[in-house]
Amino acid sequence: MNIPTNLKHKPVIVAENYDDVDGKYAYNSDAKGLSLGLAQWNDRGKVDISAKVWRHTGGKWSRQSEELPLHRVLDLAILISRSTLYFRDAYKHDNFYDKENPQIDRIGLQGDAMTVAVCDDNERIDEDIALFQQAMTDSDELLSERLRTLSRILKEAGY
Repeated sequence: MNIPTNLKHKPVIVAENYDDVDGKYAYNSDAKGLSLGLAQWNDRGKVDISAKVWRHTGGKWSRQSEELPLHRVLDLAILISRSTLYFRDAYKHDNFYDKENPQIDRIGLQGDAMTVAVCDDNERIDEDIALFQQAMTDSDELLSERLRTLSRILKEAGY
Protein backbone atom coordinates (compact mmCIF):
# COMPACT_ATOMS: atom_id res chain seq x y z
CA MET A 1 0.00 0.00 0.00
CA ASN A 2 1.56 3.26 -1.11
CA ILE A 3 1.67 6.25 1.22
CA PRO A 4 -0.48 9.10 -0.11
CA THR A 5 1.41 11.98 -1.69
CA ASN A 6 -1.57 14.29 -2.23
CA LEU A 7 -2.00 15.34 1.43
CA LYS A 8 -0.41 18.23 3.33
CA HIS A 9 2.58 16.15 4.53
CA LYS A 10 4.74 15.63 1.45
CA PRO A 11 6.73 12.36 1.76
CA VAL A 12 10.32 12.41 0.52
CA ILE A 13 11.81 9.26 2.12
CA VAL A 14 9.41 6.39 2.83
CA ALA A 15 9.22 2.97 4.44
CA GLU A 16 6.00 1.70 2.93
CA ASN A 17 6.23 -1.79 4.40
CA TYR A 18 6.33 -0.65 8.03
CA ASP A 19 3.39 -2.91 8.88
CA ASP A 20 5.72 -5.88 8.20
CA VAL A 21 8.19 -4.77 10.88
CA ASP A 22 6.04 -2.92 13.44
CA GLY A 23 7.33 -4.82 16.48
CA LYS A 24 4.79 -7.16 18.04
CA TYR A 25 2.18 -5.83 15.58
CA ALA A 26 4.20 -6.96 12.53
CA TYR A 27 2.01 -8.24 9.68
CA ASN A 28 -1.12 -7.11 11.55
CA SER A 29 -0.57 -3.37 12.04
CA ASP A 30 -2.63 -0.35 11.09
CA ALA A 31 0.67 1.59 10.87
CA LYS A 32 1.33 0.94 7.19
CA GLY A 33 4.22 3.27 6.58
CA LEU A 34 6.72 5.81 7.86
CA SER A 35 7.89 8.85 6.00
CA LEU A 36 10.25 11.76 6.28
CA GLY A 37 9.07 14.73 4.31
CA LEU A 38 7.89 18.31 4.21
CA ALA A 39 5.82 19.08 7.28
CA GLN A 40 2.10 19.76 6.94
CA TRP A 41 2.42 22.87 9.11
CA ASN A 42 4.82 24.62 6.74
CA ASP A 43 4.14 28.29 6.16
CA ARG A 44 5.01 30.11 2.97
CA GLY A 45 8.76 30.68 2.87
CA LYS A 46 9.45 28.43 5.86
CA VAL A 47 10.08 24.74 5.36
CA ASP A 48 10.33 22.18 8.15
CA ILE A 49 10.76 18.46 7.75
CA SER A 50 8.91 15.91 9.83
CA ALA A 51 8.48 12.20 10.39
CA LYS A 52 5.05 10.67 9.96
CA VAL A 53 3.50 7.35 10.95
CA TRP A 54 0.82 6.53 8.38
CA ARG A 55 -2.13 4.55 9.74
CA HIS A 56 -4.77 2.86 7.61
CA THR A 57 -8.11 1.57 8.90
CA GLY A 58 -8.49 -0.99 6.15
CA GLY A 59 -10.81 1.32 4.27
CA LYS A 60 -9.03 4.68 4.32
CA TRP A 61 -6.03 6.58 5.65
CA SER A 62 -6.64 7.39 9.31
CA ARG A 63 -6.77 10.81 10.94
CA GLN A 64 -4.81 9.16 13.77
CA SER A 65 -1.69 9.20 11.61
CA GLU A 66 0.98 11.09 13.56
CA GLU A 67 3.41 13.70 12.31
CA LEU A 68 6.37 14.76 14.46
CA PRO A 69 9.25 17.20 13.96
CA LEU A 70 12.48 15.23 13.59
CA HIS A 71 13.98 16.59 16.82
CA ARG A 72 11.01 15.14 18.72
CA VAL A 73 11.56 11.75 17.11
CA LEU A 74 15.16 11.90 18.33
CA ASP A 75 14.06 13.11 21.77
CA LEU A 76 11.78 10.06 21.97
CA ALA A 77 14.71 7.83 20.96
CA ILE A 78 16.79 9.43 23.73
CA LEU A 79 13.97 8.88 26.24
CA ILE A 80 13.55 5.24 25.18
CA SER A 81 17.29 4.63 25.36
CA ARG A 82 17.62 6.20 28.80
CA SER A 83 14.58 4.35 30.11
CA THR A 84 15.93 1.05 28.80
CA LEU A 85 19.20 1.68 30.62
CA TYR A 86 17.35 2.64 33.80
CA PHE A 87 15.24 -0.51 33.89
CA ARG A 88 18.33 -2.72 33.70
CA ASP A 89 18.96 -1.87 37.36
CA ALA A 90 15.50 -0.78 38.53
CA TYR A 91 15.01 -4.12 40.31
CA LYS A 92 17.38 -2.80 42.98
CA HIS A 93 14.66 -0.40 44.18
CA ASP A 94 11.47 -1.31 45.97
CA ASN A 95 8.72 -0.86 43.38
CA PHE A 96 11.36 -0.24 40.69
CA TYR A 97 12.17 3.34 41.73
CA ASP A 98 13.49 5.50 44.55
CA LYS A 99 10.46 7.22 46.07
CA GLU A 100 12.73 9.81 47.70
CA ASN A 101 14.39 10.66 44.38
CA PRO A 102 12.27 9.75 41.34
CA GLN A 103 14.55 11.65 38.95
CA ILE A 104 16.45 9.27 36.70
CA ASP A 105 18.63 11.70 34.75
CA ARG A 106 19.04 15.20 33.34
CA ILE A 107 20.16 15.08 29.74
CA GLY A 108 21.70 18.26 28.39
CA LEU A 109 20.06 19.59 25.23
CA GLN A 110 20.39 23.09 23.74
CA GLY A 111 21.77 24.80 26.81
CA ASP A 112 19.25 23.25 29.21
CA ALA A 113 18.38 19.69 30.15
CA MET A 114 15.56 17.22 29.65
CA THR A 115 14.61 15.79 33.03
CA VAL A 116 13.84 12.09 32.92
CA ALA A 117 11.93 10.89 35.97
CA VAL A 118 9.43 8.38 37.26
CA CYS A 119 6.00 10.04 37.25
CA ASP A 120 5.28 9.93 40.97
CA ASP A 121 2.20 12.13 40.42
CA ASN A 122 0.54 9.02 38.99
CA GLU A 123 -1.59 7.74 41.88
CA ARG A 124 -1.14 4.16 40.64
CA ILE A 125 2.57 4.46 39.87
CA ASP A 126 3.58 1.37 41.89
CA GLU A 127 1.26 -0.82 39.84
CA ASP A 128 1.89 0.97 36.55
CA ILE A 129 5.69 0.93 36.82
CA ALA A 130 5.61 -2.83 37.49
CA LEU A 131 3.49 -3.30 34.37
CA PHE A 132 5.81 -0.99 32.41
CA GLN A 133 8.88 -2.89 33.60
CA GLN A 134 7.31 -6.20 32.57
CA ALA A 135 6.40 -4.81 29.15
CA MET A 136 9.98 -3.57 28.72
CA THR A 137 11.26 -7.03 29.62
CA ASP A 138 8.80 -8.68 27.23
CA SER A 139 9.85 -6.27 24.45
CA ASP A 140 13.59 -6.58 25.12
CA GLU A 141 14.37 -8.50 21.93
CA LEU A 142 12.47 -6.05 19.70
CA LEU A 143 13.89 -2.96 21.41
CA SER A 144 17.45 -4.29 21.63
CA GLU A 145 17.53 -5.10 17.92
CA ARG A 146 16.41 -1.59 17.06
CA LEU A 147 18.74 0.11 19.55
CA ARG A 148 21.72 -1.91 18.26
CA THR A 149 20.80 -0.95 14.70
CA LEU A 150 20.48 2.71 15.69
CA SER A 151 23.83 2.55 17.51
CA ARG A 152 25.55 1.00 14.48
CA ILE A 153 24.15 3.61 12.10
CA LEU A 154 25.07 6.47 14.44
CA LYS A 155 28.63 5.13 14.73
CA GLU A 156 28.86 4.83 10.92
CA ALA A 157 27.72 8.46 10.66
CA GLY A 158 30.42 9.56 13.11
CA TYR A 159 28.26 10.21 16.16
